Amino acid sequence: MEKQKNGSSIGGVVFVGCMFIGAGLGMAYGKVQVGGAIGMGIGFLAMAATWAYYRNK
Repeated sequence: MEKQKNGSSIGGVVFVGCMFIGAGLGMAYGKVQVGGAIGMGIGFLAMAATWAYYRNK
């Protein structure tokens, strides 16, 4: 039997993924700190959206 994931654990994975994508884009453009900060901002917004989506279920 598979354990069902909740919004909190999924939101954390979304946040980390966005952060790494931002850092990777920052590396491509030579601005790792800026890319990481943008990735974290997008990650926080995506995590909040994920939590809000799963809170209603």
